[in-house]
Amino acid sequence: MSASFSVEVVSPESVLYSGEATMVITRTLGGGEIAFQAGHAPFLGALDASHTRVFLVDGAVEDIAVHGGFVEVSNNKVSLLSDTAEVASAIDVGRARAAKERAEERLRHEHDAEATAALGRANARLSAAGHS
Repeated sequence: MSASFSVEVVSPESVLYSGEATMVITRTLGGGEIAFQAGHAPFLGALDASHTRVFLVDGAVEDIAVHGGFVEVSNNKVSLLSDTAEVASAIDVGRARAAKERAEERLRHEHDAEATAALGRANARLSAAGHS
């Protein structure tokens, strides 16, 4: 059994996960995916829109779509403070697909930072829900 550590995933609306885990994988702005395990060195980073995975001590995985915010690691605890986040079971896949299509259509015509961000959020939702 892998060593565990405390994890908290929080958005302004709710606490999406609070408990023990063996690993967290998320994506930081400009840094790509990063994995945290027990004993990780202190870390602070800005979160990108991504499919974050929290590997629970019982072997299950909590899939969460995270849309910006910060990750902090200290004292064997990982805290993800997200602008917006959704657990996979709460994601409306049809709505996420429609949002992805709208963003892709906008991007076909011109570079648009808002459409790029919307596409990132839609992709994060679909990936977390298992519908990449």
